[in-house]
Amino acid sequence: VQLQASGGGLVQAGGSLRLSCAASGRTFSRYAMGWFRQAPGKEREFVAAISGGSGMINYADSVKGRFTISRDNAKNTVYLQMNSLKPEDTAVYSCAAGSVVAERPSLYDYWGQGTKVTVSS
Repeated sequence: VQLQASGGGLVQAGGSLRLSCAASGRTFSRYAMGWFRQAPGKEREFVAAISGGSGMINYADSVKGRFTISRDNAKNTVYLQMNSLKPEDTAVYSCAAGSVVAERPSLYDYWGQGTKVTVSS
């Protein structure tokens, strides 16, 4: 599975962005998909994850109520809608594919390159 993330950019605090992660292959719906982020000087952290059929969704506490993960299996794409952005959301955001919805990066098998999100105050 190859993953390609896009949609990052510069936005003011309180604004919104939608990230997309396009996947190759015909088995996309079998994979749980996750979004992670890494700020400069910090470790990679879990943001959100969704199961193959969208029946299970999990969010980090820091983004609950502001971010929404979704997927379109017909388009082999997972999305991360980010609203009410804060400067502390500034990071490189990466998508990943794995067999289970999980918060641990090590449980994901495939990773896309990151897309940078910068939130100005």
